Amino acid sequence: MQDTIHNLTRTDDIVIVGGGLAGLFCALKLAPRPVTLISAAPLGQGASSAWAQGGIAAAMAEGDTPEAHAADTIAVGGGLVDDAVALGIAREAAPRIHDLLSYGVPFDRDLEGRLAVGREAAHSARRIVHVRGDGAGAAIIAALSDAARSTPSIRVIEGLVAEALLTEGGAVAGLQLREAGNVSARPLLLAARAVVLATGGIGHLYAVTTNPMEASGSGLAIAAHAGAVIADPEFVQFHPTAIMVGRDPAPLATEALRGEGATLVNGAGERFMAALHPLAELAPRDIVARGVFAEIAAGRGAFLDARQALGARFADRFPTVHASCIAAGIDPATQIIPIAPAAHYHMGGIAVDARGRSSIDGLWAGGEVSSTGAHGANRLASNSLLEGVVYAARIADDIAGRAIPPPARLPDALVAPRGGPPDAASVKRLRATMAVHVGVIREGEGLADAVRDFAAVEREATSIALRNMAISALLVAASAWSRRESRGAHFRSDHRAEIPALAQRTMTTLTAAREIAESLSSLPRAAQPMIA
Repeated sequence: MQDTIHNLTRTDDIVIVGGGLAGLFCALKLAPRPVTLISAAPLGQGASSAWAQGGIAAAMAEGDTPEAHAADTIAVGGGLVDDAVALGIAREAAPRIHDLLSYGVPFDRDLEGRLAVGREAAHSARRIVHVRGDGAGAAIIAALSDAARSTPSIRVIEGLVAEALLTEGGAVAGLQLREAGNVSARPLLLAARAVVLATGGIGHLYAVTTNPMEASGSGLAIAAHAGAVIADPEFVQFHPTAIMVGRDPAPLATEALRGEGATLVNGAGERFMAALHPLAELAPRDIVARGVFAEIAAGRGAFLDARQALGARFADRFPTVHASCIAAGIDPATQIIPIAPAAHYHMGGIAVDARGRSSIDGLWAGGEVSSTGAHGANRLASNSLLEGVVYAARIADDIAGRAIPPPARLPDALVAPRGGPPDAASVKRLRATMAVHVGVIREGEGLADAVRDFAAVEREATSIALRNMAISALLVAASAWSRRESRGAHFRSDHRAEIPALAQRTMTTLTAAREIAESLSSLPRAAQPMIA
């Protein structure tokens, strides 16, 4: 029997895995209910929400309405948005913004003291609340981290990674944990009957991403391995304007820059988006990402030009982006910024209902690791932080009145006894395969190759960390192979049309993805591109 850590939690605790926006907000909303919050990185670090630059969408300005916000969300979502979910989130936006204000988030205000709102792509109104222009995520996480640390009912445990979900009779029984950064350490078992996964997304499965390295799909993988239903995994949003200066992850040039008038140009200084969409630079992200990708693929390069729109005001309006540029030797006030699309946000995730409940009894999921139906095939800008706080509050409400059963007897055998560090070359190949075959533009043969490769890695991995990466990659690739159309952020060069009959969400499981891989095992492989 491996070590257990019952002493780290009280028997009636709610266990929340993830120290980003959804995890912190849920813990605070559950107070004074006892909560154990487990974070792989120091609280607030390693969370994509801390890096969010755009802000939070909320229809709070005069003349704007939740109904208009929901309509914009639905219009962008490629026919897959759950209308009721979109409207419910939009209507709960104002109360959640006031909650964040009460926790000390310093949202920008205008000269009259009202919340200042900006506009971003595909929004019909100015409804994005910011902090110092591009610092919303960091400011929100800092405020919530301080609030969580000062709340007696929240016990924060840092430095542990959840690598497996334990179940008994179809219900949550606990978690298998390991010391972060020490994959050779002995696993620890934690008994828990109520678990909230708020572990973030999958961006780091890709070679080019704006997400921190912790966003490697671990929460998605452990839920899928335990049998949870996974929704819409093929829909991955690529941010059109990652700053290409050789950093991993790539710094982000927020969409708000284009909202303030910055343009996209190629190496010859020519704007290219006006020919692709009536909204030009403010078109939906998938269209802009493909436009940028095409310029790069054609050898013309792609750049963000804010010289006329912002010029000398750049540093004050967007200090985070400015600092990233200056560190790379680029002065955005006088120079254009090299950009490329990067994996940014996963619309798919653990399928949850309106209360955040998954298909496994005792398991809730919130934030990017979940899929609520709010985003459909393509997320509307700045809706992700909003969804995170709305569902975190709903999960807390759902749990609040529940009596948590006593902890189950933990298994004598580990779910995944394999340890050891993931082979660096294998991780590099997986990330490159995702970028080449499961990226901005996809096609059937390449997807089939990716499915077979990821299934083989899952079977053969000697590292549980690599196995979990392969599980999440397999779910994305198998569903992308199965969806033989182009819709939202999912673009198939061999199936370019959107097919009305396929306008339905994907609901799948790890077993189904493995079956797809098995069905492809006897087919010939495509000619392979060079993958470094």
